[in-house]
Amino acid sequence: MAARTFSRRNLRFLLHEVLDAASLCTHPYFAHHNRKSFDLTLDAAEKIARDLLGPGFEEMDRQAPTLESGKVRVHPSVARVMREFGEGGWIAASFAEAHDGLQLPLTVGNACRFIFAAANYSASVYPELTAGAAHLILSFGDPALIDTWVPPMIEGRWQGTMALTEPEAGSSLSDLSTTATPAGDGGYRIRGQKIFISCADHDGVENVVNLMLARIEGAPAGIKGISLFVVPQKRIGAEGALVSNDVTVASLYHKLGYRGAPITELSIGEQNDCHGYLVGEPHQGLRYMFQMMNEARLGVGLGATAIASAAYCAALDYARQRRQGRPVGQKDPGRPQVPIIDHADVRRMLLFQRAVVEGSLALILQCSRWADLAAVSDGEEKEKSALLLDLLTPVAKSYPSEMGILATSTAIQCFGGYGYCEDFPVEQHYRDIRIHPIHEGTTGIQGMDLLGRKVVMQNGKALALLAAEIRATIETARGLSALDGLAKRLEEALGTVERVTGHLATLAMEKGPETFLADATLYLELFSIVTIAWQWLRQATVARAALHHRAGRADADFYAGKILTARYFFAYEVPKTEALARRLTDNDPLTLEATGASFSD
Repeated sequence: MAARTFSRRNLRFLLHEVLDAASLCTHPYFAHHNRKSFDLTLDAAEKIARDLLGPGFEEMDRQAPTLESGKVRVHPSVARVMREFGEGGWIAASFAEAHDGLQLPLTVGNACRFIFAAANYSASVYPELTAGAAHLILSFGDPALIDTWVPPMIEGRWQGTMALTEPEAGSSLSDLSTTATPAGDGGYRIRGQKIFISCADHDGVENVVNLMLARIEGAPAGIKGISLFVVPQKRIGAEGALVSNDVTVASLYHKLGYRGAPITELSIGEQNDCHGYLVGEPHQGLRYMFQMMNEARLGVGLGATAIASAAYCAALDYARQRRQGRPVGQKDPGRPQVPIIDHADVRRMLLFQRAVVEGSLALILQCSRWADLAAVSDGEEKEKSALLLDLLTPVAKSYPSEMGILATSTAIQCFGGYGYCEDFPVEQHYRDIRIHPIHEGTTGIQGMDLLGRKVVMQNGKALALLAAEIRATIETARGLSALDGLAKRLEEALGTVERVTGHLATLAMEKGPETFLADATLYLELFSIVTIAWQWLRQATVARAALHHRAGRADADFYAGKILTARYFFAYEVPKTEALARRLTDNDPLTLEATGASFSD
């Protein structure tokens, strides 16, 4: 029997009882779906995760990709994954029917992606990257570009990638140096180097389609001069056959974790014969690419949540089975040992993991719902949903990534020495999850994005909208037994965020942006804790109503556990906001005063 990697009950609780995903079907775009079809889709995703992805979890890690004679060789299951995801419609699940998609709400699509990533994160990345690249071409490419490149991608025959990073231009994309020279045939000749590109070459597909940023000769300096191109590994030759496109793998990176998917360094145009095809308008590439980047940021948070979920499930199952010690008050060695879940500190560790995993998943699915509403709504609802999604994307990317590492580390602790060994899966989960605070913009970048851009956009409108959403949840919970105290604490914590934000805005005017953003990562942490606390109060409110109106249900323990975990989060995590606020309102510019000499040996 396959190991459990997620809570099916929790996933359906979030989708149906907290988010009411079926209400999306009142919009014409989603009208052919309903709750039953959503549940059938989740069932199908679970079967694929169990039968196709799960069996390769360890093997793909132990048999990492290799570079042989210029070609990346991956685990044989990758070809089957891509083929079955293509044939089953999973790559195009959220695309419009006009593009062979299912028009599945992202809310449900991301729930399925969570299931896939929990079973085998590395394997799930191949189709996920392809979907993101295909969606980008569909969004901004002309019909000829779409007709040429998208169909083989959504069929799983061709891989899609996102190729941004260069040796001297990581997060600083304004320093990007890959060039695009007009070739006189409507296309461009691309030349440059890209590093850390996931799945940019492998033998599990026939071709790879790189969505690549480059600078057209004569373009403006900085980010205003960046354009987006389709740069395939193999282009379509004169007679329709695939021919080499002068894109070669210079090296393959050997990684701590996430070993089942190759990360490559690409050399582009060494023979001056790399053909690239412009996507959309010149010099708009970064704006276009941010669609895929923001989707990927949500995907990174989702992947981290999924890995932490698998680690938590492993730790929970182990704690129920592993017998060790006796209750503190019982000293008789003749009495039988108890399961370690009977020890208070083990329950504390399990509560921490559950609080992180289920709080993170709730936020990501909420963001997914806003993405759906932003796509199909009009007027105020459309604007509100788009603003809230924009504001919370840095949080949904960073909190699961950073806290997921701590949760997965705690899972190892539950296993004791066994957790550090390959005999159990949690050591691999720990290695796999470590990349997530780095992928798609480091935590520091996300902090500066949140504080320097998102909080202040439209004179703070997005923050005001979020505060209204949080206060509405507080009002619902106020006065309810077991929840009134949590509501009051969340009100105080939200007030702390507003006070700190006002203080930092004043600091920006008085001392400039460098001082304003110096501790942006701490602000992100403060903001994230309050956001996840809101998600937990929402869950607890729904659970409390279910217990009150449906006492005696078989899942009463589940609802009671939700309320208990919410209480845990408010008791153990929310108090951290006080220390963060103290630091953020202290005007001592400690890190700005530090220089290279400060670290002399």
